[in-house]
Formats: sequence, structure tokens, C-alpha cells
Amino acid sequence: MEILTVSDRECLRVYSNKIKDRFKNVDLAVSCGDLSYYYLEFIISSLDIPLYYIRGNHAKEIEYGCDGYRKSPWGAIDLHKKVIHDKKTNLILSGIQGSLRYNSGDYQYSQAEMWAVVMQLVPALLWHKIRYGRFLDILVTHAPPWGIHDQKDPAHQGVKAFNWLIKTFKPSYHLHGHVHVYSPNTVTETLLGDTLIMNSYGFRKLILLDQKELQTAT
Repeated sequence: MEILTVSDRECLRVYSNKIKDRFKNVDLAVSCGDLSYYYLEFIISSLDIPLYYIRGNHAKEIEYGCDGYRKSPWGAIDLHKKVIHDKKTNLILSGIQGSLRYNSGDYQYSQAEMWAVVMQLVPALLWHKIRYGRFLDILVTHAPPWGIHDQKDPAHQGVKAFNWLIKTFKPSYHLHGHVHVYSPNTVTETLLGDTLIMNSYGFRKLILLDQKELQTAT
């Protein structure tokens, strides 16, 4: 199974007339935020696959285009505060939008507010454990967890509640964005318990071999 993850930066290898050739085997796409609606819609229409997304801290409530305005990308599935079982791939996904609050912008939260959002997911996670035998396969957020891939400035600090969620419900993968990658020496993959945490800045192609194994390509 292959998954295309995107976040924060529009890439010419994705936004290209060769997208079908480069990603012909991709079964699912995931956006970790701060990408335009038209970019996500291009992926959906070109690859004809489901795309799950959450909003980043720079997201706009309304996006204008040649066909007028809209509040969400056409054809995409908003994961924020939801736990969804994708029937095609048999994956359980959940997502949380935004970052920690550092100014008066939208889609920003305090650590306490992030804890509240995480707690709202707990009943659905427990139900999926009963129904499918596992809580969660892929956690999708914009911000990283506390102390993992994050930075010291207020805008890019990690979220403490994500660490608890990962340790308690043990998703196989946690995909995030928000932290831009400018150096090849930047750490973008970290294992926390049984969960592989990955910064999806730009784009990544994931090859899921099973619930515990993963290959990545850029």
C-alpha cells in the first residue's frame, strides 16, 4: 500500500503533468496542512484517490478561485477531531488541525485547548478498538509533538497532548507538518515507542509493508 503525504510547500514533482506516472501506485493521500485548496484538488482529480486533510495555522477560512469561493477543498475529507475508518485501505485515521497559539491568527490553540481536543477523540478511539481490534493507525496533525521535530520559538513548539495520545493509543504512524525542512541533516523521522513520527514537509511517499514496517521516499 502506498500513501502520498504533503504539507506546507507546493512541490513541482506533485503539481505536474507527470503526477500520474510518479504516483500511479498511490492508494491514499494525506495533507498535514498549510496547502491551498486548488493544490489538494489537483491531487484528488489527477490520481482519483481519497485525500484526507487537516488545516495548518496559516489556513484561510475561505479560499477564492476561478469558480468562486469555498470553505474546504472539493472532494477532500476533513480529519479534524474525527476518527475515520477508510474502507478501501482498512486504515484508521484521525487528525488535529492548527498549531500552538503565538499571535491572534486562526487555527491556533493553547496547550490546554489541544488537550481538550485530544480528549474529545478518546470515545471514538475506544469504539474503533472494540470494532476493529486497534485504536488508530495514522495520526495526522499540523504541529509536531512536544520535544520531537519541534523548535524553541513559540510558533513551532510541539504539543504535549500529542505525546500522551501516541503513548496511550499507539498509532503506527504520526504524520505532521508545520516545521519547515531546509537542511538534509534535519531529523524528520523519530520512533516513539511503536509509533513512527514523520515530518511530511513538501511531500513524502510512504510504502506500508504492514502495520509495523514503513519505507519512505522523497
